[in-house]
Amino acid sequence: MNVRDSEVICGLLRAAGCGLTAKPEEADVIILNTCSVRQHAEDRVWSGVGQLKKKGRPQSTVHSPQIIGIVGCMAQNYKQAIFEKAPSVDFVVGPSDIHKIPEIIEKVTRHRSQVSGKGLFEQKIWETDGSLRPEEIYHTGFYEDKEHAYVVISEGCSNYCSYCVVPYVRGELHNRNYEDIVREIKEATDKGITRVTLLGQNVNAYQFPVSSSQSPVSFPQLLRLVNNISGLKEFSFITSHPKDTTADLFQAMAGLEKLKKCLHLPVQSGSDRILELMNRGYTRNFYLDLADKYRKIVKNGVLTTDIIVGFSGESEEDFQDTRSLVEEMEFDAGYIFKYSPRPHTRAAGFADDVPQQEKEKRHALILELQRKISRNKK
Repeated sequence: MNVRDSEVICGLLRAAGCGLTAKPEEADVIILNTCSVRQHAEDRVWSGVGQLKKKGRPQSTVHSPQIIGIVGCMAQNYKQAIFEKAPSVDFVVGPSDIHKIPEIIEKVTRHRSQVSGKGLFEQKIWETDGSLRPEEIYHTGFYEDKEHAYVVISEGCSNYCSYCVVPYVRGELHNRNYEDIVREIKEATDKGITRVTLLGQNVNAYQFPVSSSQSPVSFPQLLRLVNNISGLKEFSFITSHPKDTTADLFQAMAGLEKLKKCLHLPVQSGSDRILELMNRGYTRNFYLDLADKYRKIVKNGVLTTDIIVGFSGESEEDFQDTRSLVEEMEFDAGYIFKYSPRPHTRAAGFADDVPQQEKEKRHALILELQRKISRNKK
């Protein structure tokens, strides 16, 4: 999702007359598009801002101080507090307001030009109103890859998993109009794009109303519309939530020739007790049955997952439940994460009572188990 947001920002800035550079020291403006899902991601941003301030710009290139902006989930999560922790930052913009970035940069530049001397302008700009993004930001035509494009089908999430910060930084679920999605993909294929990945925090929850007399367009129906687009050779989607995944989706995957036979289905834990604490909305057996249906309907379909170890209250028995699930499922690949509390989430009020050393141990065990399974399957 952040990769596509970065492309959107680049497209907006190019349309405003800006050029891109791969060398930070040459840039007049540096924007850090951030993620708040895990503490490690945030730590990298704070470190990055510190390095930018430390390095500065070579004397031969200095025309004015660089403008530094933090956008995305960290911006929404910390708001004006970012300026206190990182005084070198000039503006902070939440995910819903990235379309305002060119205007904000122009405002910072204009005010700086009205102050004599360098580095004297200290005004900080924090911008967000939580409104929906304008549809047209997805149609700037900028894609980093000339053959592949990410296409957002929905923004935000309404699941409120107890550990997840997404609903608090990206808002409630909002589905884009299926006609706009198809239009964007057609625009991309006109530029030579042949592969597309549909993006959403929970793509399976996609529904878009047509009329009072017709049923909404569902996610499997959207997949069928995308499959019919001329010029598109292959497409896929991420991410799915087990509680909203149906056999209708599996039938679509099996029958659509352009759709990759690959399902990323995060399980997070193999323990029913932990799944309930996580507010995931399903049980271990529900997940196992769902995965079994997928493998029966989508022949030779790839199945990947996410797992969190060391969640609040996770006992050794809970961990062994996760370990046995991984052994039973034999995922093609898995992304294994150590739990870290996120501000504003319900789990932030739980005791983070699994020692870090134990988290490291459990992470290493599941990671090695999954690597062994992946090697054997290949």
